[in-house]
Amino acid sequence: MASTLSFPVIDMGLLGGDERPAAMELLRDACENWGFFEILNHGISKELMDEVEKMTKGHYKMVREQRFLEFASKTLKDGCDAQGVKAENLDWESTFFVRHLPESNITEIPDLDDDYRRVMKRFAAELEKLAEGLLDLLCENLGLEKGYLARAFRGSKGAPTFGTKVSSYPPCPRPDLVKGLRAHTDAGGIILLFQDDHVSGLQLLKDGEWVDVPPMRHSIVVNLGDQLEVITNGRYKSVLHRVVAQTDGNRMSIASFYNPGSDAVIFPAPALVEEEAGGTYPKFVFEDYMNLYVRHKFEDKEPRFEAFKSMERESSKRIAIA
Repeated sequence: MASTLSFPVIDMGLLGGDERPAAMELLRDACENWGFFEILNHGISKELMDEVEKMTKGHYKMVREQRFLEFASKTLKDGCDAQGVKAENLDWESTFFVRHLPESNITEIPDLDDDYRRVMKRFAAELEKLAEGLLDLLCENLGLEKGYLARAFRGSKGAPTFGTKVSSYPPCPRPDLVKGLRAHTDAGGIILLFQDDHVSGLQLLKDGEWVDVPPMRHSIVVNLGDQLEVITNGRYKSVLHRVVAQTDGNRMSIASFYNPGSDAVIFPAPALVEEEAGGTYPKFVFEDYMNLYVRHKFEDKEPRFEAFKSMERESSKRIAIA
């Protein structure tokens, strides 16, 4: 059973008034000790969120449900999918991915009607603004210059990588056999999640216990990815999280990933590195990190960091010899 530890919820409306210091302190604690938090009064209209939810659930029902049922039938009957991948290495989810930046691919995705495309574009624009605003709040808490994190995410094209994973987690009759989504940390920067407010399932690992992320109407769940752990030199941590398959209800999840550009060079912010100790984390190109991550997503993050540190050491040796 998941822990009942109090999950951090931040009212963004308090940032404009006398309670700003308390709200910023709650944000600092959430970033340093949880890696997750939930925000209310974030500036995205409830009407737009309701429209996104209605269209997303309708799209699954009309377009994706039958495909998923075929996958589910095969998995439960044979204990593996059509490619022979065992059930314990599969995720009980139906997904599609929309890229927004540096170039949108939403017009290329089949089976999306024009109204859904327009609504998703509006929603993505709002999420992009929210992500950049949150990054500036993190800069303030970290003592970094305003805009530092956003600039660190920009590659040669002057833009981050930004995209949305739209997922449905249908009822699973055998949650003992297959997970909703296996435990992992997110590779990227800052992740904004619009999740179902009726069906739960998302959990994070804190102090050795799995903690439920509470479904709340019109909230946005925020979590920090591996790149922010590196840039903050470990002050902020990405944390393991998972989705537990549910026997009842179809859980909607719309996760938007505001990540560095593919050729952005990621390294600890100099202001957060103690001169005596040096940087704890490596320097690398984001695309190189992603190439490693996709092969080891459901494994510990520390070996990924260590692999790049080893590459740095080898590179330094070659330079010294030369």
